[in-house]
Amino acid sequence: MAQKRSLRPTTGKVREAVLNILRDSIEGALFLDLYAGTGAVGVEALRQGAAEAIFVEADSHNLKAIDKLIKKSGLSERARVITGKVLKFIEWAELNSLTFDIIFLDPPYHTDEIIHALTAIGGSHIMRPGGRVMAEHFAKKHLPDRFGSLQKIKDYHYGDSILSLYKTL
Repeated sequence: MAQKRSLRPTTGKVREAVLNILRDSIEGALFLDLYAGTGAVGVEALRQGAAEAIFVEADSHNLKAIDKLIKKSGLSERARVITGKVLKFIEWAELNSLTFDIIFLDPPYHTDEIIHALTAIGGSHIMRPGGRVMAEHFAKKHLPDRFGSLQKIKDYHYGDSILSLYKTL
């Protein structure tokens, strides 16, 4: 059974900011939503023209919410939901030569998951050249400017949340 965690959905304001920041990159993109929660960010990316979105989530309650939102949105043919842990998925994606244009991740705030995930992404080959990684995290957690092949472009501040945008080198 998946470990239960409290769901802290990306707020509407932050979700809108994510999609506005990434707007020029979304059309036709392969979008990966890690720690997908309700799936709202990935679904909105599909609505804005992403070719496909993969949602990775470990919590069974959240998985039901993602499935429901995808079906309600009529986007099932362009969405895949993966049950499991993010770090295991990144390993699997690397082994299977999956690559992404955009990765959004919003792990639990008061853990080191964000560091582990960004380290794994930056040390893998799952990003396409020029790809973008947007990491949502607690404002009091400072993220390094570099994770392997990822270089921080900018931090965007929204109350207790920061969106850190990275680009592949």
